Amino acid sequence: MRKVLSAFLTAAMLSAAFAGAAELPTTGIGPSIASDVKANKRYTIACIVKNSTNPYMVGNLKGTEKAGKDMGFDSVLMAPATNDSVEEQVKIMEDLIQKGVDAFIVHCVDTNGIMPGVRKAMRAGIPVATIGTPAAIETFLRTGVDYYETGVVIAEAVARKLGGKGQVIILEGPPGAQNAIERLEGIRIALDKFPGIEIVASQTANFKRVEGMQVAENLLQRHKGVAAIFGLNDEMAIGAVQAVKAAGLDGKVLIVGFDGNQDGAAAIRDGDMLMSYNTDPFGSAYLACAYLVKNLNDGSKPPKYFVPFPSRDDDPLIDKNNVDKYIADIAWWK
Repeated sequence: MRKVLSAFLTAAMLSAAFAGAAELPTTGIGPSIASDVKANKRYTIACIVKNSTNPYMVGNLKGTEKAGKDMGFDSVLMAPATNDSVEEQVKIMEDLIQKGVDAFIVHCVDTNGIMPGVRKAMRAGIPVATIGTPAAIETFLRTGVDYYETGVVIAEAVARKLGGKGQVIILEGPPGAQNAIERLEGIRIALDKFPGIEIVASQTANFKRVEGMQVAENLLQRHKGVAAIFGLNDEMAIGAVQAVKAAGLDGKVLIVGFDGNQDGAAAIRDGDMLMSYNTDPFGSAYLACAYLVKNLNDGSKPPKYFVPFPSRDDDPLIDKNNVDKYIADIAWWK
């Protein structure tokens, strides 16, 4: 399994490197993102996310809505009534195919579970762009950050901060979610270069704040010398902040997350979190819309299946040195 995953990640990294040199149909990042792309007619593009509660998912929806206003298409913004239900995601896709939607953006709950909807869209000639967790086969486009890269960047920064030694805990994303698997692999491979750092526990908290707090509480009771906690998104990291405070370890355990959401940025500003990674779900959805509109206009395709956005080149790390500027000028949730 590890060999298969490593091969997948190698292919993804090569694809990312190729796409990174390509000129994007957008400029800027976060709320400043813009595009000259305009729809030739009033298309309907649907964005379907995993839930309507996670700030990242809300960012995807808002980015699609803004793109519709800028590019001249109708946006349909959807999430399952039951959080993280891939069956409902598929049903939404099926209903919208019947109604004649022109394109999909999907943040898949599950790589394999979304396939019935993806196959029906493909048979109907409807392009599908994915953000975060992709479908099991290549669709029109995958965008969002290179999750492997995000894990490497954050892990290397934490390792340097720890001086190359210490015990760490990882709060994982949902089992089977490709984006969570890639980010975890990036962290593990980066930390392998630091023999003085030991991963004493790595357990799922499903990208949720409450679960992050509960899992961190349990693990901190079993592992007394923890120096850092990786939350694979900001929601779990904030849960870890709460657990660390409850354990009386405030200021003694470094906590990092991913996404740069509003509460995560506030936690960095207040000194509760060390850093996060700006994954800009607003911009990722906006970029996907630009590629979809270009395709609907004239059949043009992206330079590669996987076009990562944002990337390491966009200075994605958020820490105490730049968090105020991030909140003022760059934050995708504003």
